[in-house]
This record gives sequence, C-alpha cells and structure tokens, in this order.
Amino acid sequence: MVKREADSGKVFTRRAFIMAGLQLAGLGVLGTRLAWLQIAQGGRYKTLSDKNRINVRLLPPSRGQIVDRFGVPLAVNVQNYRVLVVPEQTEDLEQSLHHLQEYITVDDKTIARVLREAKRTQKFLPIKIRDDLEWEEVARVEVNLPDLPGMMIDSGSIRNYPYGEATAHIVGYVGAASEKEVGTDPLLTLPGFKIGKSGIEKTFDLALRGKAGAAEVEVNVIGREVRELGRRDAVEGRRVTLTIDGEIQRYAQEILAREKSASCVVMDAHTGAVYAMASHPSFDPNLFVRGMPSDVYQELLANEGIPLTNKAIAGQYPPGSTFKMVTGLAALAAGAIDRNTSVFCPGYFDYGGNKFHCWKHGGHGRVNLRSALMGSCDTYFYKISLDTGIDKIAAMARKLGLGELLDFELNEERPGLIPDRAWKKGKLGEVWHNGETVVNAIGQGYMLATPLQLAVMTARIVNGGKAVKPTLAGFVGALGRVQDNPASLDIPERHLSLVMEGMNDVVNNLRGTAYGSRIKEPGMEMAGKTGTAQVRRITKEQRAQGVKNEDLPWKQRHHALFVGYAPVDNPKYVCCVVVEHGVGGSSAAAPLAKDLLLKTQMRNPAATLMQPEKGADENIVMPGFKPLVLDRGE
Repeated sequence: MVKREADSGKVFTRRAFIMAGLQLAGLGVLGTRLAWLQIAQGGRYKTLSDKNRINVRLLPPSRGQIVDRFGVPLAVNVQNYRVLVVPEQTEDLEQSLHHLQEYITVDDKTIARVLREAKRTQKFLPIKIRDDLEWEEVARVEVNLPDLPGMMIDSGSIRNYPYGEATAHIVGYVGAASEKEVGTDPLLTLPGFKIGKSGIEKTFDLALRGKAGAAEVEVNVIGREVRELGRRDAVEGRRVTLTIDGEIQRYAQEILAREKSASCVVMDAHTGAVYAMASHPSFDPNLFVRGMPSDVYQELLANEGIPLTNKAIAGQYPPGSTFKMVTGLAALAAGAIDRNTSVFCPGYFDYGGNKFHCWKHGGHGRVNLRSALMGSCDTYFYKISLDTGIDKIAAMARKLGLGELLDFELNEERPGLIPDRAWKKGKLGEVWHNGETVVNAIGQGYMLATPLQLAVMTARIVNGGKAVKPTLAGFVGALGRVQDNPASLDIPERHLSLVMEGMNDVVNNLRGTAYGSRIKEPGMEMAGKTGTAQVRRITKEQRAQGVKNEDLPWKQRHHALFVGYAPVDNPKYVCCVVVEHGVGGSSAAAPLAKDLLLKTQMRNPAATLMQPEKGADENIVMPGFKPLVLDRGE
C-alpha cells in the first residue's frame, strides 16, 4: 500500500516536471518572439501602427517605344505633369475640387467626371483630375497643397506620336481602359494609365505595357509623402520595330492628300515587309491621348472620306481590271488559252442575248493575252472566262491572296470576297449563271478586295509565284516576322512571265493605258495594271447620252485603281493605289503609284537590314513569327 502511494507520487512529480518544462519552453519562444518584435523590429511596427501611415503605391511602367525600320520613333513618351486626388484623404471631395479651380483651370465637366470615378473606384486609389500641366500651374498647386487635402502633383509620361496623321492608322493610339478591360488588373486602375486601343498599340499592347513596380512610402496625417521605405522598380515595355520606312510613309500620306479619299500600300515583293500603308483622310492620334474636343470628333464622323477607318486594309472594293491578271493566269493554268490565243474585240461581247460592253467604244480589234492586258480589253477576258469557269478563276484568286484574311498584325483587316458556285449557293441559295462569270472575270460583280490584298496579289505574281505574306512587325523583342523563303504556289514561270510582259506594256508601251505615268529614270522603270471599278450600273440611256464619270456627283463616280512593281528588270517593290470615286486608274491612281515607286527605289529600304534592339533577350511570340534572315547583299 505504501509502495503504491510512493510510485504514484513519483509519476505525479515526473508529469509536473514535464508540464513545467513545456510551459517554460513556450514562454521562452514567446519571449524571444516578443523581444524580436519589440526590440529588433519595434521601429518598423511602430511606424506601421502609427495611424496606418504606410502606403503601398503601384509604379506604372514606361510604355515601350514603337519605331520604324531605321529606329526613327513613331510612338514615344513625353514628360507629363498632372494633379491627382485620393478621395479618402479629403473630407469633401467636391469642395476640394472647386477650391482647386482657384489655382488652375478645371472645368465643371472634369469635376463631374472625377466625382463619378470616385463613386465606382476604391477610395484609396488616386484619380486623375488634369494632366499636361504647365510649370506655372504645377508651382501654384505645390505651394497650396496644405489647403488642398488629398491632392498631389505627379510627374509621369504621356504618349506622343511625332508623325501624327501619317502613321495614325498603323501605329494607332492609346486610351484609358474601360471597366470591362480593367478586370482584376490593378495596374489598369492607376490614374492616367492607358492601353492600346487600335493599330500596333493594340496588337502588341501587353508587350508594350511592361510590368508594374511598387513603392512603400510613409505619409503624414494629411497624406503627403514623408519618405520612401522600399521600392521595386517597374520594368519598361518592350520596343517594337516596324518594317515601315517613316519617310516613305510620310510621303505616301502627303501625295494621297491630292485626292478626296484614297489609300495605298507599298511592300517588298519577296519578304512581305510593308514599307508604307496610308489612308487619306486621316486623323491626329495625339487628340485621342490628350482629349479630343467633341466638335472635332463629330467632324471626323461626318467626313465622307471616313478618316477613322484604315481603308488600306478595311476598304473593300471591286478590283476592276487589276483582276485581269488573275483571270489570265487561271485560263493559262486550265489550258483554255496559250500565248498566241487571240480574240476579236468589236467593242462588246454578245452572250445569251446580252451585250457586255468593252470600255473602248470602237473595240481593240484582235488581241492576245499580252496585248489585252496592255490595252485592258474587256472583251478578251469576257470570252476566256467562259472557257475557264468561275471556280478555276476563284481558285487562282485565292492562291494569289484574294478573298481571305492575310494573318496581318492589324485586326481591322477585312477579308474581301471571291465568289464561286458554292459560295452563291450557300450564301444566296441560288445557282451560278455564266453571265456572272463574264462580269466577275473583269473584277466586277460580287468581287471585293482590299488594297493590301491587291498588293499581295501583285507580289506573288512578280516574285516567281511565292506565297509571301505582308507584315508590319519587323521586330518584337528578338523575333521577326519578315519572310526569307516563302512557299511556292506552283504557278509555271512561263505563265507569270507572260502576264508580266503585259504589265510592262501597260506602262512602257506607247499604247498602254498607263503610258503617261511611266518612270523615265533608267533602271527604275515600273510596270503595272490600271483598273476602274464601277460603283453603279451604267444604263443604256446614259451610255447613249455620253455621260462622263467626272460629271457625276462624287459618290457616284467609279473607283480608280493601280497595281504596280519596280524595277521592271528585277522586281523588288510592289504597290497598290486606290482612289475612291476617282476619274480612272490611268489618270488618278497610276500617277500616285509612279511617285510612290520612284520614291521607294530612291530610298531603297530593302537594302538595309533591320536589327533587333540591343539587349533584346525576351521573345514576344505571335502566331506565324519566324526569325529574320535576309541577304545582307540585297
């Protein structure tokens, strides 16, 4: 009995010792932690607990530059002073805004906007009141900050486009993110932070944005920063190098201004590099960045020339006689004609009781493919189209890049339309008629193409039948999209050569439709094809009355087109010019193409090898991108 009690006492003593040991160990850990927090980290946590005076502020990254193939800036950042307000740091936001009006110009619309933003955003986020402040305005606000609770001056940057209207449709512009675009990205909630809204700015927005940084700052009781406690710098956005030659681009926009509405494309026949792409009229993208007056915007919307649309890739036009090369190549491939096949043109073509007129009232007489291209004889192509068939013509058109999207970097691109029997049955529920083949063979009827597609068509004809695709992005990071060896289209060289002979005669033969626009400088001669696209049907009565195109209201006139290449002996550059409601391809579009191809050859941008930016160690990948490989001796 005594032994049992002694044993239980020992157990109790052992348990008490263990419990006491655990308690002491716990107290030791707790004491060590408290000592660490109070002694080693006491100052930091005192600051953190002192009226929550530590703010973590996002640091916006600097947007990457957009430059041309020679490194000339097309989109840059310039210094911008702006005044911001943090709603939670002011007792009466509206009163503070009206008080600000005593020192700088702030209109009532701006005050209303700030109040709206304050209701739908978190109170601790700063809101931009006004940017682009003059230095005198900055000084007045800074001096009076004690009387302007919650307000601060911020020095940032604003996007600027040095070429203005000349590159507006290519480079695009930036703007504030919409509520839908903001999502969960806190960077997009920063005051004044802008994202790409159109053009290259939109296509490569994520690469251009960069990555946000963060700063931990101590502020006093009125919200003014006292000191910076820590910082992680923002990462600047990537630089995007385009294939564009800024000088050719500027020149293209300048010469298109001779017309009310026009567009053009200049590109490399072998690599697909686009050197210029212009659409007139245009707009100043800087107005979208800094704030466009409503009357200016309404004026842009009302302009018949649709300046906000890039007509070079979104304008869809009947290709007119520029399509005759396609019909000719389809007929050659089908065996319907050869080099010597001829047709007599009396000025019209009778089929099924209908008379299809040639543009030349008296006719061209007997012509073969080469001379039919030279004189743009409609009758010849009416006849051979029936022997070829619309399906084979359509197949050749698609092979040459018409009627489909070209995987271009600008998402405003439109596909055009190349009709065939299956298309009409599926789209309209009707069968195809041979009379429609006759009309579509000369680029009328249902046919639609963009200037970019017509430039690509020309490139594929003159580069030996290679499936070159157009590109604007010479370099994004360390990758390029310029093609060095596009796939073959399997079009016989003899067929392409025959068509090119006809295109040469168009410009350089005395009887050619564009002889008046030939380039006389030795070694720089161009070849090409004129086109006139009807926008209305010419009635029999109008034809009898001799109504002229130029006498009609502007909207009823035909479109003028020209596709060309240069130099004739060694094709390197191609271009397409479309003049909306112009007089005709030979008189309106061809002279512009002459000036463009001459200017391009004198600049010779293909002789300059583009290089990626120094230090480019990140690859920005888009579908279809390939490393740039060009012949340095080109």
